[in-house]
Amino acid sequence: MTAPLQLVLGWHDWLTLFSHFLLLSLMSVGGAISTTSEMHRFLVEQHHWLTQAQFNDSIAIAQAAPGPNVLFVALMGWNVGMNAGSVAAAVLGVGVTMFGILLPSTVLTYAASQWGHRNRHLRAVRAFKQGMAPLVVALLMATAWILASAGGSDASHWRLWLLSLVSGLIIWRTRLHLLWILGAGALIGALQLL
Repeated sequence: MTAPLQLVLGWHDWLTLFSHFLLLSLMSVGGAISTTSEMHRFLVEQHHWLTQAQFNDSIAIAQAAPGPNVLFVALMGWNVGMNAGSVAAAVLGVGVTMFGILLPSTVLTYAASQWGHRNRHLRAVRAFKQGMAPLVVALLMATAWILASAGGSDASHWRLWLLSLVSGLIIWRTRLHLLWILGAGALIGALQLL
């Protein structure tokens, strides 16, 4: 694991982080995980508030833990705050990122679902619901690409790419529970077979 960054964040930086997550919330039509490519660009590439390892670890830990998958946003906020140097900043980071990602999407989702339910018989409402599916799939594929590329995308990593493809096909074409696939991946990693 890489050493944490040493950041000096002012109130303007916290406001920038909050406002960016407010905007990401409105893009998160497939859930917060669908916006991770933009989070990566903002937090790792543009502002350097997180390292690549911290970014990947935040997602991996949150996805492995029970509970909602939006927890990775809290871990990213925590890491930004810890990189700023204190537990108080880490708690502030959790609050800023979680409140930012949850507030607009929650309000919009509630209002839209109420309206959509009242107007579910309209052709435009049905068309909108069907049109959102390709957008969600594309955002999730962008997320998968960012996470997969972090481990290396050259020909020497062909076994990892093959394992990802086989896992995806098993998930898609069978009813095998995801925990079995995760367990198999953990066993392969523990035995260092790849």
